[in-house]
Amino acid sequence: MKSISVVTYNLHKGMSPLGRRALMPEIAGALQGLDPDVLFLQEVQGRHLEREQQHQGWPQHDFLAGQLTRHASYGMNARYDHGHHGNAVLSRFPIAAAANHDLTVNRLEQRGLLHTLIQPQGWAQPVACLCGHFNLLARDRRRQYQVLLRYIRQHIPADMPLILAGDFNDWQREADELLKAATGLAEAFVSHTGRHARSFPARLPLLPLDRIYLRGLEVESVVVCRGQPWSHLSDHLPLLARVRPRGRH
Repeated sequence: MKSISVVTYNLHKGMSPLGRRALMPEIAGALQGLDPDVLFLQEVQGRHLEREQQHQGWPQHDFLAGQLTRHASYGMNARYDHGHHGNAVLSRFPIAAAANHDLTVNRLEQRGLLHTLIQPQGWAQPVACLCGHFNLLARDRRRQYQVLLRYIRQHIPADMPLILAGDFNDWQREADELLKAATGLAEAFVSHTGRHARSFPARLPLLPLDRIYLRGLEVESVVVCRGQPWSHLSDHLPLLARVRPRGRH
């Protein structure tokens, strides 16, 4: 079966790494160059009353979907006086279902898990796609992992292919063993290269914060999108993996 390309990317709300410039048209152009089949996005602004008056690109998930000709689903996580942001999944294939699940464990960080279901062309089964953004503190992430594991057990059949991607903020690399043991999820870069991809900060990537976890799928190739233009479009770098159903070539 034909492989599909999967990208995870923290948009930094469409702002440059230091937050001085709005860059949605530039981000859209760069993503068009990658031409991903499925795009997992974090820190996507659904609304910003001030920036909407000065710059194009809102709601950001709809803007990118239009520029890339993709289907889009958005899950709002954080709401504030001038707008809101969350996660989004963009897909070349129709999105059959979508649900947003709350991962918030403290009052300072509003986090969520966006669950979508897609059917890649020519594949025998649909794929469950989970896009998440996890907390900065390890103790908070451990609580969120338990919420995540319960959600997977309750809502995703064990034999359904699964992609879990996003910003894990997991520089201590704690998620791998837990997810593998509890759900069979394996990280794409670790499976293919033996190590995590360093994706943060974008201009000098040292920390492996972003991840693509897979179940029922195998990796054909992986890429960290380094250098220009990515180093000045966000504080994170995108990760790309080509995947296909396990055992089917």
